[in-house]
Amino acid sequence: MKEIIEIRWHGRGGQGAKTAALLFADAAMSEGKYIQAFPEYGPERMGAPVQSFNRLSDEPITLHCAISNPRYVVVLDPTLISSVDVLAGVPDDGKIIINTGKKPDEIKEELKIKKIKVYTIDASKIAKETIGRDIPNTPMLGAMAKATGLLDFDRLLKDLEGKLKKKFASKPEIIAGNINAVKRAYEEVVS
Repeated sequence: MKEIIEIRWHGRGGQGAKTAALLFADAAMSEGKYIQAFPEYGPERMGAPVQSFNRLSDEPITLHCAISNPRYVVVLDPTLISSVDVLAGVPDDGKIIINTGKKPDEIKEELKIKKIKVYTIDASKIAKETIGRDIPNTPMLGAMAKATGLLDFDRLLKDLEGKLKKKFASKPEIIAGNINAVKRAYEEVVS
């Protein structure tokens, strides 16, 4: 991969869009890739729309500016598709992965998408069933991994498990729940 791949994450404060971008970056670094992960800061508060970004390459990244034409977009909250232009700057060969119970064709019709590839996954349902809370960031990480093929999935899981063990050493159920959420989303995402 000589090109720079750009990713935009859309979510609401508290859903983990920033954390998902950071976890993706950590996994990419463990594969020896060059990566950037950064949020868009503003007057965020719980529930407010937020964005985070990644740049990924096999070569050093010297760009240090906003991302305006992401190849991939990940939407953690489906209500954002009616209030935020989640397709802004996405090229015709781009992909969008949305947390929703709807089918990809329903989203294509709703957003009037002609060429961009649409993937859907009910990450909120998966998060509730595996983690016990509607925090869709880790399931969306699994769905994104499947939809894009940017990272080795087994290595992603191993890296994620290591990060979670450091943060939740005394809560193995949280570690297991998140790993199961990522695995389920990877298997259940549809296009």
